[in-house]
Amino acid sequence: MEKKIYHLSTCNTCQRIIGEIQPADDVVLQDIKSEAITPEQLDRMKDLSGSYESLFSRRAMKYRSLGLNEMELSEEEYRKYILEEYTFLKRPVMLVGDEIFVGNAKKVVAAAKAAFDAAN
Repeated sequence: MEKKIYHLSTCNTCQRIIGEIQPADDVVLQDIKSEAITPEQLDRMKDLSGSYESLFSRRAMKYRSLGLNEMELSEEEYRKYILEEYTFLKRPVMLVGDEIFVGNAKKVVAAAKAAFDAAN
């Protein structure tokens, strides 16, 4: 069973959540800044979450500076931007088997923790 957390090591929120979840030794932690997301990984996340848009962070600084907030983005464009710029991935993304948990909302983190705990 795949158990993975895509995160940024420089992101305090990601570090806090990883600390909360306390992942077991078999959980792969992928720092998306030092190890870029592959198109295959992103496509799998999209298959589980339902859309690239659900994985896209509108809080990234480049979202406004590139003028993306003024545009109507297609799914292909969301995919392209996430692959080009790691900060566009909503973080963290946590995978447990065929379940995906995206972002840092309290209920998302609680559900992810329960899923990781159940998988051990």
